[in-house]
Amino acid sequence: MNIMDSENRVVLNVGGIRHETYKATLKKIPATRLSRLTEALANYDPILNEYFFDRHPGVFAQVLNYYRTGKLHYPTDVCGPLFEEELEFWGLDSNQVEPCCWMTYTQHRDTQETLAVLERLDLDTEKPTEEELARKFGYEDDYLKGTVSWWQHTKPQIWSLFDEPYSSNAAKIIGVISVFFICVSILSFCLKTHPDMRVPVIRNITVKTANGSTAWVLDKTQTNAHVAFFYIECVCNAWFTFEILIRFISSPNKCEFVTSSVNIIDYIATLSFYVDLVLQRFASHLENADILEFFSIIRIMRLFKLTRHSSGLKILIQTFRASAKELTLLVFFLVLGIVIFASLVYYAERIQANPHNDFNSIPLGLWWALVTMTTVGYGDMAPKTYIGMFVGALCALAGVLTIALPVPVIVSNFAMYYSHTQARAKLPKKRRRVLPVEQPRQPRTAGPIGASIVAMCPKNVGLHTNPALAMCKPTFEVRPPSIAPTPMMLVPRDSSYKPTVTTPTAPNSGPVATLGNATSTNTTNNNSTTVLNNNNVVSKSNSNGAGGKPIANSTSQCSIVKSASGQLTSSVLKSNGTTAKETSSEEKSFL
Repeated sequence: MNIMDSENRVVLNVGGIRHETYKATLKKIPATRLSRLTEALANYDPILNEYFFDRHPGVFAQVLNYYRTGKLHYPTDVCGPLFEEELEFWGLDSNQVEPCCWMTYTQHRDTQETLAVLERLDLDTEKPTEEELARKFGYEDDYLKGTVSWWQHTKPQIWSLFDEPYSSNAAKIIGVISVFFICVSILSFCLKTHPDMRVPVIRNITVKTANGSTAWVLDKTQTNAHVAFFYIECVCNAWFTFEILIRFISSPNKCEFVTSSVNIIDYIATLSFYVDLVLQRFASHLENADILEFFSIIRIMRLFKLTRHSSGLKILIQTFRASAKELTLLVFFLVLGIVIFASLVYYAERIQANPHNDFNSIPLGLWWALVTMTTVGYGDMAPKTYIGMFVGALCALAGVLTIALPVPVIVSNFAMYYSHTQARAKLPKKRRRVLPVEQPRQPRTAGPIGASIVAMCPKNVGLHTNPALAMCKPTFEVRPPSIAPTPMMLVPRDSSYKPTVTTPTAPNSGPVATLGNATSTNTTNNNSTTVLNNNNVVSKSNSNGAGGKPIANSTSQCSIVKSASGQLTSSVLKSNGTTAKETSSEEKSFL
């Protein structure tokens, strides 16, 4: 019963830690690596009788437990991608993780998405290599051939000057100039609306007096911005136009440059200046010409250009993008509450007599509900009845709860992006190169001698045996003694012929060792031993106990010779006639 139990067990050595289980346990999950274990695999060790896998031992403990219990748990001391790689190696599905470990296991996926987003934001200040620049700007083939033109070499430098402020000192200077013109443009746009910064337009009007004489008066009809603001706008927009053209010409991808949101704001704001200039020249006589100035508000959007110079603004914008679902949910609940409480307060104020009712319609109540739910409270409208006050209290509480629920999610997204940005900034820029793992070589096809050794070896070889003698274990038989020895008869080597050995024994002959199809006879008179290995006569020792000589001219032959001193010698005979011996003190115990 114990022998059968040992045959049904299998030993798995994973990362230096040995695991032992039943073969039937590994068959529970078919179509996996462990369910297809055979002794013909390259990682099977016949001497140690185990399968060796150079994989993570901690993860394999959970993998083996999955075979035993049918439940896959996630170890908290390993990273998620490592766990997925190990499951892929063993042929298991990562979606089979238990619900108790699913949230912990999937955290790495959120982290990978965050890192991918930060990679697209281009927050790194590390200078790219020449090969990376060639790949980015599309002249990699010319770079490998060594035929880079002057423009191909200059184009990345111009792009770095105007689009990557932290790439060099010159780029930092260009960035400071760009920020300066943005600030001056925004400041000029705001200050020219101040009354003290405007110049009145005085018109001379001639009128007739009561006595019939003519007189003239000065009429102040409107005010215009000071002419200095016009020149400031011209200089700023000249720089913006120059910057857009240079960045467009040197951009690595024209289509991506045109469709970028920040660039769209940039050239629309710049274009609005020229449109405003044309309208003032040709459409200033129109009555509603002031309405056209409203479109100049687009120039305020130039503030978003600062995101190119500040990683914090990039993270803030990305936070709102990542929190789009939460923001949509917030707006939905606000709109729902505004409509409900505007309708309630309208009818609540009409139940009782209220001569100072501020809620004459539901649309007016919408404004009050919005101000109340956002906890602003201008005080321009307020309920006067008790029922209206009760509705107002419910509206304020609902607004606090509605706004407070999605806000922590938005804050956590911002903290996540910001923490990952800080962590990436502290990472070493250069990593040590790791060479790929060399796969273990497949075992070579066994020749005639190797095939005979495999055929003769038992399936289970213990650790106590000598590796040099672990190829076989002879058994002994006692033959009746014969009268006189006769010469040995040799037969030619032929694959279709099975040779035999006729070795008469002396009266005091010893035991005979049989080994598969080979027979070894030890005679007392001449102390010679002859071994047949897989239908081949291998060697024969002389009477002095010397090493055996090869009888057949083969590529490689094996012999086990028992000399006159009583030691067992394992010899491998090579094609050049030399004999390699291995003698051990454990050979006697082997017999």
